[in-house]
Amino acid sequence: MSDALEHLRRWEESGATWRVVVRTPESVELALLTCDAGEEVDRLRSADPAVLAHIGDRSRSEDDAP
Repeated sequence: MSDALEHLRRWEESGATWRVVVRTPESVELALLTCDAGEEVDRLRSADPAVLAHIGDRSRSEDDAP
């Protein structure tokens, strides 16, 4: 598992959420949000194919997984 995907999976497993800020065919930028108030605390930028596959065409973590 790549570092970026591992970071994202840990974020999700802790109950926190994310939303897509920028998406291109080659990469994605995610806002990493708190689990309680949904405030942005960090961003994850990645062109890792594993991250892109994990996100699929979702706009946010609450959308149905691919």
